[in-house]
Amino acid sequence: MPAIARDSLMSLEQYARERPQFRARVIAHKRERTLHLGEHVTLVFEDELTVRYQVQEMLRIERTFEEAGILDELGAYNPLIPDGSNFKATMLIEYPDEQQRKQNLARLIGVEDTVWLQVDGCPPVSAIADEDLERENAVKTSAVHFLRFELTAEMKRALVEGAALSVGVDHPHYSAGVTPVPAALRTSLCADLVN
Repeated sequence: MPAIARDSLMSLEQYARERPQFRARVIAHKRERTLHLGEHVTLVFEDELTVRYQVQEMLRIERTFEEAGILDELGAYNPLIPDGSNFKATMLIEYPDEQQRKQNLARLIGVEDTVWLQVDGCPPVSAIADEDLERENAVKTSAVHFLRFELTAEMKRALVEGAALSVGVDHPHYSAGVTPVPAALRTSLCADLVN
C-alpha cells in the first residue's frame, strides 16, 4: 500500500465538514480489523484507511495546518501502513481498573514479543514489535505496542487461496489465541497483500 501523500489529506475545514461520515466509515472498517485475544489484549490491524483517519484526527486535535507539522504527522504514521508483504497492528493491553492495569503491565513485560500469526500449512511468524521506540522498561510494559508480521510469498499465496489464519499470544502470564480468525478479518487482511 502506498504511503499517504500530503496532497491527499483534507484541510481542517473540509475534515470538519466530512468528519461524521468519514468517522462512521472508519469505525465500521476497524470493527472488521479488530481481534480480541482473550479478555485483555486487542489487536487492531492497520491499513491506509485507519492510518489516514489517525492522521486527520491528530491534525484536527492539534489544529495543525502548517506544512512542517503536517509532514511530521505523516512521517510518524505512514510507517504503520502495511507494505503488501506484511500485516501491521496496534496492540492494546486493556484493564479497566487502574491498579489492576498497573500490576498486570508489570507482569507482562515482553508480551509484545510473544504475539504470533500463523497461516495454515506454514510455520508461525512472530511479531516484530515497537520499531519506532522502546515501549517498556525494567518495571513495566506499555499498554500500547505497534507490531509488524512479515509474510513469505508462500504465506501470501496460501492466504489469497483461502488458507485459514490464526493469531495468538504466548506469554508466561498471558496466553490466548484465535484459531481461525473470523472470515471478515481474514478477507480484510488479504486486501493488504500485494503479489
